[in-house]
Amino acid sequence: MDHLSPEGRSRVMRAIRSSNTKPELALRAALRASGQPGYRLHRKDLPGRPDIAFVGRKVAVFVDGAYWHGHPDHWHPEAASDYWKAKIARNQERDKAANGALEAMGWTVLRFWDFEVKQDAMACAARITQALAQTGPAARTGPGPGRAC
Repeated sequence: MDHLSPEGRSRVMRAIRSSNTKPELALRAALRASGQPGYRLHRKDLPGRPDIAFVGRKVAVFVDGAYWHGHPDHWHPEAASDYWKAKIARNQERDKAANGALEAMGWTVLRFWDFEVKQDAMACAARITQALAQTGPAARTGPGPGRAC
């Protein structure tokens, strides 16, 4: 049983950011600092709507909240209500489905826990840089020669 009314729970849930979180902003700053610009944010046309997508290289990056995505050190289902158990299970299934769909499309998928990014955003950016290097040069997706992007 939830200790909040449905209206109270709705108000609390609306206040939780799903994009442009502090860990996402830190990772994007680390990517720029390490010379990896050129990504797109929250692409609705890609499965799972990756937080960061290097479209030409087909590298999708997600920054997952440890609680919301069920990290074993931060999510304790034995202490949760049936509602929260089902919600976190749906999030995990959605993550697996997004990974599978992206990989089937030829994408490399990287997932970071929010606490990993908070601890060392540059190390996370280095893992992304390594994945980008393994994909080869970016496909040309911008305007042709002589045109401004």
